[in-house]
Amino acid sequence: MTESAIDRQKMIQQAIGALQSGNSFQARGLFEKIVQFPDADPTAWLGLAFACAHQGDAQAALAAVDRLLELEPDNLRGNIFKADHLQHTGDTRGALRYYQAALQLAARTASHPDDVLEGLQRAQEACKQLDSEYQDFLLRRLKDEGLDVGSSSLRFRQSLDILFGKADVYYQQPRRFYFPGLPQIQFYEREDFDWVESVEAQTDVIRDELHNVLKDASRFSPYLESDGSHLSPSGTDLVDNDDWGAYYLWHYGDKSAEAEELCPAAFKALEAVPQPDIPGQAPVALFSKLRPKTRIPPHNGMVNVRLICHLPLILRENCGAIRVGNEARPWVEGELLIFDDSMLHEAWNDSDSERVVLLFDIWRPELTEEERALVTTVLTAARHYSGEAAQGTSES
Repeated sequence: MTESAIDRQKMIQQAIGALQSGNSFQARGLFEKIVQFPDADPTAWLGLAFACAHQGDAQAALAAVDRLLELEPDNLRGNIFKADHLQHTGDTRGALRYYQAALQLAARTASHPDDVLEGLQRAQEACKQLDSEYQDFLLRRLKDEGLDVGSSSLRFRQSLDILFGKADVYYQQPRRFYFPGLPQIQFYEREDFDWVESVEAQTDVIRDELHNVLKDASRFSPYLESDGSHLSPSGTDLVDNDDWGAYYLWHYGDKSAEAEELCPAAFKALEAVPQPDIPGQAPVALFSKLRPKTRIPPHNGMVNVRLICHLPLILRENCGAIRVGNEARPWVEGELLIFDDSMLHEAWNDSDSERVVLLFDIWRPELTEEERALVTTVLTAARHYSGEAAQGTSES
């Protein structure tokens, strides 16, 4: 190390010592000399900012930290200092920007010094307070305009949850085939389909058929099997495990003769449903059984050209729910749940009893007849080309 470098290192130590001892005048003078060196450590500007702030020179402190952030935009202490400074001067919106940046930078590292942790705590508290003020402001404006958020559409209420950071945004991410231009809808409403009422009207009869099936437990097989016929959710222990069981009426385009004999009402009800007909792949219809205290981990379905339907048949009250994207809905006996499983979704049964639903797939209503025919041809040809076995639809 050269003599000049040794002298500079001593100067830095002296400046830090002066700042720590409360001698801001000496610290400022030393840091002002240090930052003049062409190869000076950019953090010397932060030391200068602290020294100026201790002297009450807010303008010089701001200029110093701005110079630091020009040189090192990701300097965590610099962002905290800038946010604190703006908060102190009353610029709460400006402070929020730098507090948020500090929290994002901090998330990259597991541990931080005590002074940084104190700054991050201030950042969290400030963000929480400012977010609350922003939310209150917008809700008051809506009220002043005579608009009732409580009676507004579900999708508008969801937009506010996303805006206020209470919910994340989810998109279709099918694992096999993506059809662009389809609306990003997590749950479809039952009232939007003219065939729903006729299917729901058969709930009691279908449940009676289910009870006959359940008399022989061997009729159910694990929904996820290690033979490769399904692409399993990652991180699950449900493969070859009948905690998540299936009794198929339609097994990827193949009708079960046994099921047709045992469950004629279920087959009759499905005749009114716009199910896909894709050789080796659809339709799919089954009794899906989820044992007590069982959770299906988050996963995405194979394609986004169909929707999944659940007709709840056996469940305890408050047994659990299915979450699609940022919304969770409970099962209600006899009321269909219709959702897009190409979005990230999961399901759980927290009760002490089994949950059983009739699960089946339907074409997405937005697809034209021509598009359905084109998709059918493409998916069939793709399967033949690759020689794949039927790929299961990810179900919850």
